[in-house]
Amino acid sequence: MTTTLNIDQADMASSINWSSIQLINKKTLLGMIPLSEKAIYNMEKRGDFPKRIALTTRNVAWDMAEVAAWIEGRKASGDQAARPGQTVIVS
Repeated sequence: MTTTLNIDQADMASSINWSSIQLINKKTLLGMIPLSEKAIYNMEKRGDFPKRIALTTRNVAWDMAEVAAWIEGRKASGDQAARPGQTVIVS
C-alpha cells in the first residue's frame, strides 16, 4: 500500500515535532479517566473532550498532550461538571 502526500500535507509533516507527540490507546485512556466509554464518546461529540484519532478502521488513539490539558483544565476550573439533562438556573 502506497501513501501519497500532497504538497500541503508534506509541508505540515515536516513542520511537526514528531518526538513530542505521544498517542494513548483506549485502555490507557480509560485507566486515566474514570469515566465510561459512552461518557467519553458523548463528551467528544459535544466538544467537551479531546477528539479521538482514527489510526485504522478498528483502532483509535488520543493525543496525550490534549488529554493532559483537558485534565488540567478540569482541575483548574473548580466548577462541578453540569449533569446532562439538568437545568442550571443562574441568578
